[in-house]
Amino acid sequence: MTSAHASSRATAAIPAQATFGAAGGLIGGAALGIMMQVWDMMPMVAMLVDSTSTSVAWLVHLAISAFIGITFALLAGHRAAKMLPAAALGLVYGAVWWVVGALWLMPAKLGMPVFEVNEMAWKSLVGHLVYGLLLGLAYACIHQVMRQDHTGSSSA
Repeated sequence: MTSAHASSRATAAIPAQATFGAAGGLIGGAALGIMMQVWDMMPMVAMLVDSTSTSVAWLVHLAISAFIGITFALLAGHRAAKMLPAAALGLVYGAVWWVVGALWLMPAKLGMPVFEVNEMAWKSLVGHLVYGLLLGLAYACIHQVMRQDHTGSSSA
């Protein structure tokens, strides 16, 4: 009975963690999107879905950001519940997605050279690190606030 209760509680935590991750992903994605807008990178995002619309680019970018945030939450889980580990994990995760997304998948989809590191790629790395840091910190903040609400305790 005890293990069944613990198992159902862990299973119930997955949707909550995914929600926290999506929120963190959107927060990080907003920051990265602003940077990409300033650096005139959004047209490439729109091209992923055969569009030239900046609005479409933002929708695609934020959808990807939420998805990446959800996968962060599912992979990191409670390891990212505190600020310092969440920040470190977020930075690493942002760097991984820079390699996977910005250097490999996106250029491959657009028929561009993959793993090409140039000035734009370095800017993209900075943006992905900011994304990952904000994702991790937002995830930890939301996790802590929701845990306090759930337990009824306060750290003050």
